[in-house]
Amino acid sequence: MVDFEDLLPVMADKLGGEGLINELCNGFQLLMDKVKGVITTEILKLNAAVLGFQDLTDDELASMVKEGDLDGDGALNQMEFCVLMFRLSPQLMEESQLWLREALNEELNNAGSGIY
Repeated sequence: MVDFEDLLPVMADKLGGEGLINELCNGFQLLMDKVKGVITTEILKLNAAVLGFQDLTDDELASMVKEGDLDGDGALNQMEFCVLMFRLSPQLMEESQLWLREALNEELNNAGSGIY
């Protein structure tokens, strides 16, 4: 298990939602295989020291990719990378659930009152 400090909530507070997404996209661009346009286990191995993952085994790096690989192609595209970053941030996931609840409640209240 890898311990890390969850900095995404701090970034979200400073940058706002759109700014955070832009920064995640920039991070993806820096890490991705420039030829394939995705993040692979091999790319993570090459960048392990820079990312602070130098002590992770090849299997652990492969598991990281597998965790976020929604389409099963063995690599992370930009959308999968951003979704994975949110999933790895417990505080952002909690805040996202609160935002979703508020939006649903507002939508239900508007629907009940005939306001759209």
